[in-house]
Amino acid sequence: MPNKIPKPKPKNFDLLERTAKFGEDTIEFVQILPRNEINRPLISQVVRSVTSVGANYMEADGAVSKKDFENKIGLCRKESKESMHWFRMIAKANPNESEKCRKLWKEAQELVWIFSSIISNSRNKKDK
Repeated sequence: MPNKIPKPKPKNFDLLERTAKFGEDTIEFVQILPRNEINRPLISQVVRSVTSVGANYMEADGAVSKKDFENKIGLCRKESKESMHWFRMIAKANPNESEKCRKLWKEAQELVWIFSSIISNSRNKKDK
């Protein structure tokens, strides 16, 4: 008798978890940064853009139509790209934390690629 239990998805491909973890890791990171006139707005901006990635992915996961899904995934990609910018600025303002910024920047870049691939695959299915 074949095993009917579905295999769990690898952690890296569970985007609900991955985007939430990205937000959590960013929140933990910014809590160690000094609060000064340069960091305050950078922290605010990066927290907004990073947490928006996860929120929009949750909305995409519950989309009511293909067009709605593509729109929300597009927002995920946009917010991931914006996050890359803010991590670069935070690294410049906090050179001692540049390695942590680099890791978070890399995760944002990978998410951009993932969301771009999802959009491309969705559009290719339309054309067929």
